[in-house]
Amino acid sequence: MFKGTVTWQGGMCFEGISGSNHRVIMDTGKEIGGTDRGPRPTEMLLMALAGCSGIDVVHILEKMHLTIDEFSVAVEGDRAEVDPKFFTDIRLLYSLKGAQLTPDKVERAIRLSQEKYCSVANNLNKVSSIVFAFELNGQRFPEEGYLA
Repeated sequence: MFKGTVTWQGGMCFEGISGSNHRVIMDTGKEIGGTDRGPRPTEMLLMALAGCSGIDVVHILEKMHLTIDEFSVAVEGDRAEVDPKFFTDIRLLYSLKGAQLTPDKVERAIRLSQEKYCSVANNLNKVSSIVFAFELNGQRFPEEGYLA
């Protein structure tokens, strides 16, 4: 079982404490009463998706005995116009560098993450369309990707 607590810090700011005792501040922008002291909870949801999948990809590629020199995941999402304003479309761009990495192995690792292992993706994909592209050593796959 996973646990966590959020505690109001005044205004629209909350401090979250995870069950593993890590802390994070969440807030809103000044336009709706916040002080912009931390990411929005919805931003954290997108970062959780990118982080969860990123961990999977590293783990899978390491199990293939491949070395990663650099790795990042950019994420963006579009929200519904009406409440509860869930994410309708989410796009991920994985950027990797490594001499041993090949497009087929990187794509396999990403697909395994998105379709099987990433619990965040498998929760979000019940209401959101999640698509991805990746860059490997500066080359984009597919060439016409999903992010600007």
